[in-house]
Amino acid sequence: MSRDHVQPAERSAAQAGAPLSSVDAAPSSVDAVPSSAEAPFLELLARGASADAYEQPVLLARAEGRDTERIVALEQAKLLALRVRSELEGRRRREAELSALFETAHDLAGLRDLDAVLQAIVQRARSLLGTDVAYLSLNDPARGDTYMRVTEGSVAARFQQLRLGMGEGLGGLVAQTARPYVTDDYFKDERFQHTLAIDSGVRDEGLVAILGVPLMLGHHVIGVLFAADRRARVFEREQIALLGSFAALAAAAIDTANLLTETRSALADLERANEIIRDRSGVIERASDVHDRLAELVLRGGGVHDVAAAVSEVLDGTVEFKEATASPAGALEISRVEGHAVRHEDDWIAAVAAGGELLGALVLRGHPGLDPVDQRTLERAAMVTSLLLLARRSAAEAEQRVRGELLDDLLDARDRDPRLLRERAARLAADLDATHVVLAARLEATAADAEQEAAARRRLWSAASHLAATRHGLAAARDGGTVLLLPLEASDTATALARRAARHLGTAVHEAVTVGASAPVENLAAHPDAVAAAYEEGRRCLDALRLLGRSGEGAAAEDFGFVGLLLAGDRDIAGFVDRTIGKVVSYDERRGTDLLRTLDAYFACGMSPARTKDELHVHVNTVAQRLERVGRLLGEDWQSPARALEIQLALRLHRLSTPAQR
Repeated sequence: MSRDHVQPAERSAAQAGAPLSSVDAAPSSVDAVPSSAEAPFLELLARGASADAYEQPVLLARAEGRDTERIVALEQAKLLALRVRSELEGRRRREAELSALFETAHDLAGLRDLDAVLQAIVQRARSLLGTDVAYLSLNDPARGDTYMRVTEGSVAARFQQLRLGMGEGLGGLVAQTARPYVTDDYFKDERFQHTLAIDSGVRDEGLVAILGVPLMLGHHVIGVLFAADRRARVFEREQIALLGSFAALAAAAIDTANLLTETRSALADLERANEIIRDRSGVIERASDVHDRLAELVLRGGGVHDVAAAVSEVLDGTVEFKEATASPAGALEISRVEGHAVRHEDDWIAAVAAGGELLGALVLRGHPGLDPVDQRTLERAAMVTSLLLLARRSAAEAEQRVRGELLDDLLDARDRDPRLLRERAARLAADLDATHVVLAARLEATAADAEQEAAARRRLWSAASHLAATRHGLAAARDGGTVLLLPLEASDTATALARRAARHLGTAVHEAVTVGASAPVENLAAHPDAVAAAYEEGRRCLDALRLLGRSGEGAAAEDFGFVGLLLAGDRDIAGFVDRTIGKVVSYDERRGTDLLRTLDAYFACGMSPARTKDELHVHVNTVAQRLERVGRLLGEDWQSPARALEIQLALRLHRLSTPAQR
């Protein structure tokens, strides 16, 4: 539910001047208009009419001399219909964007031809952003420059063959800062270095407005994805984010292709090593035994210590797996750089590494004399160990992604087949038929820069994924934070679960984490829409905690009542309370009076002085005198429906933000 929407019962209470405690009895919405006024606009919505067409019913009514009430009703209906039309158009656009991203991810999953995947990414980016040209450049570390890899919509040969020095042009600015940059007039923009070659190519292509986003592998920029127009244009934030998503997919495609190449190279190295071993007739049997043992370990899912034990038997020595920090740093670095086992005193050390990352070491103890074949055996064991570690890491990351994908599908209601949803959840040891709570979690610390903020979010997502896996739930990164779907035990409550999650995640990431929880939800497989609604409820609780100065805590919707539905966004709670009832609060504090308590009782008793005096156990004249004082402090219109609603909300917020009420 959007934070701008208020439940119909609450709006009715505001219109009628009824107390908020009786909103369930309210009959209608304050925004409601006669059905006859809505009819022409519903027809316009049904046939997908242009925005201009929505003025016609109002103009026609005025031309016919209809009464003012009818024209006002038509104006309200027109505004409401235009809002619905805008929302529908936004959803269609987002659906098209998500569909394109899904199709691109599908292409990436079945990667066969890297050029074809990159071409598809550029084509879809150009189509969805509606630009004249889209293109992708990659860095060339060997030559120290960057070159055009894929273009779509380009007509200039010189532009398609551009090679740019590092730091030159808008692409150089993106590569240097690792951030998106946009210019609505390339030749007038002085933020980046202009060169004759680049400007000539851009001029040949006729480009004016250019948007560039970085292609990132880890913390490194490997290229830039561009979208450009031959006319002045302002790119919206959503378009920049969409191009960034395509850039992430392009970087993943390149990384996958590189990993495939590295894997083939590693397999080729293993095959060459086997050929060398077979040529050595004196050690063929032992080498074969090593190969069989390691292969068996890999097939049956053995661990790194199993590899060390198997190699110990073959080499007739003691082989141990050590963490990188527990191994001799000098010998370990030499082994990593050279790719061979090295001698350290009476031991041999083989680095366990992958892609330049040190994962640990295999250490052969007390065996100073080692022939080349045994040395190669130790090195191969280290390579197998690295593959096992990578496989374990990949499996864990894959499970986290699968859990996130299932939760994303539930939040977006993409998969509505209960049987398939249950099967997917069962493979992750989750039960969608159980009662669950949706938790929205967010870090409270402010990072120094975007890189640190991204790292902090990754830590939060990792901790949330681990918590979800151990609790047979689901977790996914969303809206700058993390969302969790956790089962609720029969004796547990949503509030207790939110508080435990806040403590657990805060301890895991060493930072304050605020957690908002929804009310319990059931039968998620049959009603996936309930997950999205529960997530919005959890987010509202999270926002309420932060606005009330309770960051780092956990709370559920049940802790806030209807106020939790109203609190969202960056609203000035203290300022609102002060503007609305600040004079009454100050008067009570200075005089020791009970005006606030009287106001609470007055609204709780349906704005009846007679019932209020019974509630307060005072004379009715006392109630009248206090209310008269309130009127002088707040103004004569304080009991009007609109003012009464604001005063009641301010009273509730004042109570919630008071420490004794937490």
